[in-house]
Amino acid sequence: MSMAAMFAAAKERNEIALIPYVTAGYPTTPASLDFIDQAGRAGADAVEIGLPFSDPVADGPTIQFASHQALEGGFKTRVFLEALTARPRPRPLILMSYLNPLLSLGPNAFSTLAAAGIAAVVIPDLPQEEAALMSDEAARSGIDVVFLVAPTSSDERLRRIGSTSRGFVYVVGVVGTTGARREADPALPRILDRVRGATSLPLVAGFGLSDPSHIQAITEHADGAIVGSRLVDAIRQGEDFAALIRSFKQATRRH
Repeated sequence: MSMAAMFAAAKERNEIALIPYVTAGYPTTPASLDFIDQAGRAGADAVEIGLPFSDPVADGPTIQFASHQALEGGFKTRVFLEALTARPRPRPLILMSYLNPLLSLGPNAFSTLAAAGIAAVVIPDLPQEEAALMSDEAARSGIDVVFLVAPTSSDERLRRIGSTSRGFVYVVGVVGTTGARREADPALPRILDRVRGATSLPLVAGFGLSDPSHIQAITEHADGAIVGSRLVDAIRQGEDFAALIRSFKQATRRH
């Protein structure tokens, strides 16, 4: 399923898309693959997979910890992708990766990702101004390159990203890194509305969404929500992962 079809299906159900985040290789490669499967069975509309990297500048302590643990455990990107390729993929998969791990896959990186079912990639350290060649290469493999906007992005930058992002625009809901937060930012609906004025693409909010109430607060303003650090914490603490996904999914209904 394409990203466009996934968003259309959620809209038809009067919901926004729930996109849980799983760190590849954490706590082990087989376990992370199982969590991806669990997320889909529990109602996720898509799953975002984070590739471990030694310098995850956009990530807070929780995802940094998971990434470090995966690398310490001998995580290998190609081994993970081969295992992912062999599994059924009923939900679109979104890859969150810094630039270096993608470059390390070599000249056929995007065809390798496409074979594994990756529908879109988010590359936090790839500036939109320098992304044209990579975005075109990804498109040839049927993969969307998604750009991020922040609360501090200028109107001109919002327009540029809104016109060049594919699949959706990733709206960073806070100034700072990823991480679970007790309270939702009351400014997030206003931020989303401002981005909405710059693009016709679906808007997906991320960074800091860690409670179903946070998602309920944006259902009239966003097309999707990414929940990351809260779920990584749940894996670390041995919580019921599928039940947590279901609780977030119930909050995606528009009123």
